[in-house]
Amino acid sequence: MSDPVLEPALDLTAFWDALDGVPTAADAEALFVAGGASGPGSPAAGALRRANLDRYLRRFGPAADTILVAEAPGWRGMTNTGIPFTSMRELQDPDGLFADVPFALPPEPTAPWEASSRVVHAALRGWHGPLPVLWAVFPHHPFVAPDRLTNRTPRPAEVRDGAPVALALAEAVNARRFVAVGRKAQGALASAGIDAIAVRHPAQGGATQFTQQLAALR
Repeated sequence: MSDPVLEPALDLTAFWDALDGVPTAADAEALFVAGGASGPGSPAAGALRRANLDRYLRRFGPAADTILVAEAPGWRGMTNTGIPFTSMRELQDPDGLFADVPFALPPEPTAPWEASSRVVHAALRGWHGPLPVLWAVFPHHPFVAPDRLTNRTPRPAEVRDGAPVALALAEAVNARRFVAVGRKAQGALASAGIDAIAVRHPAQGGATQFTQQLAALR
């Protein structure tokens, strides 16, 4: 029997090819490499994140007309779950946006929650119509070497390398609008030739403004 939450008609081949082709620097972690041993930074963890992302896109992608874009994954959220703006807290929320989707849970998450993920999910509860697809313009996790439990701003070259993935995602789900979360994300998209509406990043006191600006786009 097929899984009722999946949409097998969605063709993600070009998206996965573009994602797998993004180069990874020594101070960036490729999140979606599959196979191998266990552990937070292992290939087995990559397989779990890949499966979660695939399930997420097949569930929410077919109806979406908007892509909500972060700059890069954070170590407290997407690096655990495989889904942008989603930490363990949102993944397991029985009343949350993903309550009806059977995502896999990493056995050794690096953090239980991420502040920005909480704000984004709370704001999207009031969204009218199909939810936006969440993404990060640089899909690898950039960190301050040697500590993987840190975040750094992606370099311009990394952003350029990641931009084709965002375009492939937009084509796969037939999205027509990019919304950048923060000016850095907007600038990253612009440098790759992608025009995006900017909303305030929810971090550092921006939660209220972010929520208001996102509500205006519903």
